[in-house]
Amino acid sequence: MRTKSFKCALCNTLFSYKSTLITHIRVHNNEKPFKCPICDKSFSDNSSYIRHLRIHSKVKPYKCSICNVSFSQKSHLYKHSNVHSGEKPFTCSDCNKSFSDKSSLRNHQRIHSNDKPFKCSSCNDSFYRKSHLDRHVRVHTNEKPFKCTICSKSFADKCNLNRHLRVHTNEKPFKCTICYKSFSDKCNLNRHLRVHSNKPFK
Repeated sequence: MRTKSFKCALCNTLFSYKSTLITHIRVHNNEKPFKCPICDKSFSDNSSYIRHLRIHSKVKPYKCSICNVSFSQKSHLYKHSNVHSGEKPFTCSDCNKSFSDKSSLRNHQRIHSNDKPFKCSSCNDSFYRKSHLDRHVRVHTNEKPFKCTICSKSFADKCNLNRHLRVHTNEKPFKCTICYKSFSDKCNLNRHLRVHSNKPFK
């Protein structure tokens, strides 16, 4: 078994291989020599670069053995596998809410700390998650990449596309637990619930 004997002079972390130490030092120096030829995003190590390239090539080598859904990254497959197992090993220390993966917990904890690191360069609005920022940016660009395959109507985010598809399928997955009436989206269900609670409509 190889011992860890190459030490980083900046943070004293030990490494078993010189190549790993060299890659690590790039983090301190903010060196990113591996540049994507498609989107110009840069990376400090080759493995992260290759992993990123799969986004453009649509290569998804990691397949779920239960439902056959494929992923471009092993970490995404691991996160997905918790959906089947129902495991939520990551617990928020503030509210005890549990999550299936560490990144979801980290995103959630920003709500408690009010940390919004993802800022819009057009209007300075801030967001807890990068996906929320990406969705917001489309407001400025009027980009609508999600298209309905039935009527070709386009939407800025996948959530709105899924909501729209229920118009075609007549699917109503949101059910009132009091009278069992069903609705195609959560907003309509919440509006309906005010009937039972006698709250005024806004």
